[in-house]
Amino acid sequence: MGVKGIRTAVKCDFDKPVDEQTGFHNRWHPDIPSVGTIANGEVVKIECFDWTGGQIGNNDSADDVRDVDLTKIHYLSGPFHIETAEPGDILVVEIQDVQPFQDQPWGFTGVFDKKNGGGFLDDLYPEPAKAIWDFEGIFCSSRHIPHVRFPGLIHPGILGNAPSAEVLAEWNRREGELIAANTLARDVAKPPEPMNAHAGSADGELKAKIAREGARTIPGRPEHGGNCDIKNLSRGSKVYLPVHVPGAKFSVGDLHFSEGDGEISFCGAIEMAGIITIKFSVLKDGMAQMGTQSPIYLPGPVEPHYGPSRYLTFEGFSVDEQGKQHYMDATVAYRQTCLRTIEYLRRYGYNDYQSYLLLSGAPVQGHIAGIVDIPNACTTLGLPMDIFDFDMRPEVKPEKLDMGSCAFTSDKK
Repeated sequence: MGVKGIRTAVKCDFDKPVDEQTGFHNRWHPDIPSVGTIANGEVVKIECFDWTGGQIGNNDSADDVRDVDLTKIHYLSGPFHIETAEPGDILVVEIQDVQPFQDQPWGFTGVFDKKNGGGFLDDLYPEPAKAIWDFEGIFCSSRHIPHVRFPGLIHPGILGNAPSAEVLAEWNRREGELIAANTLARDVAKPPEPMNAHAGSADGELKAKIAREGARTIPGRPEHGGNCDIKNLSRGSKVYLPVHVPGAKFSVGDLHFSEGDGEISFCGAIEMAGIITIKFSVLKDGMAQMGTQSPIYLPGPVEPHYGPSRYLTFEGFSVDEQGKQHYMDATVAYRQTCLRTIEYLRRYGYNDYQSYLLLSGAPVQGHIAGIVDIPNACTTLGLPMDIFDFDMRPEVKPEKLDMGSCAFTSDKK
């Protein structure tokens, strides 16, 4: 008898709008109907749209990035009912493979408009911009950021189980308090938004209820994981997810070909549509056994290897670009680290937006170096020198190359 094939648990139809397909959803809610059942111990393939549901095209304009509708994201595959999973258990998710669709061997990185999503450095880089990446097996390169080629650490940006009604209410409570107390000139969180909420096969009053109450998929959350964008959750990784509802109601999406630590431009990984292969196992009473109420993961053995001496590493401290001293602020420090790297890349002819996109999508290593030496937190960013086809060591005199440009909007002068 031959080996049994791996079934596909849900498929993407690219000839039909994703919000007309019942196997996908873009809110977290315990009442979204399951799209199918997966056995404890089963391996399945799950097809995923890119996080925007196909709003971004393989072209040389950033108009689609400028005009993207963020009430529609993320489109997740699922939820799936996992047999035997009950509240208090741990769902063990073993990522066996992630691949782009064979007829869509490309992905994108974007800088979103500051008024529509923005990004980590949007005060300095507020304009929409885009880079398209072409995939060649495990490698990628971009016509919009030339002289760069590297292997992807391919992974899902989002995986998680549905919240219980109690967990959902807690999310909405604490995020609502943050919104109410906000004095910044920007969004600090997103409340439930009925507009363009997609609840799978739910209709009528159930769909309206999910739209009113459902949590946005934008942030990761401590109770279930969600949108954590951890690049090391790649092939061979195991993720241990708390179960809050019968059947777990697992969902996955937002696949990335590669990502730099921090995903700094918001649409900052190399985003793609693709297929993920997962083995599911249920660890009974796992939350009590592991003594945890939050996800844990074991990274897999697959990772691009650059020797320690092949990372050019930049430092940043919690003193901002206006010279203001901040107390132990790792966010300010990492912003400065990114800016020091962007300044360095100007030596070779890259414009700042190209560098911003590159640091979002390439396998850079971000770390907290020091967080005890008052008043300055120190962070580092390691840029692998071997992704470039020129010698970028500091002691080598730089040669400015013709780097072309990333894609900007049609109205940019």
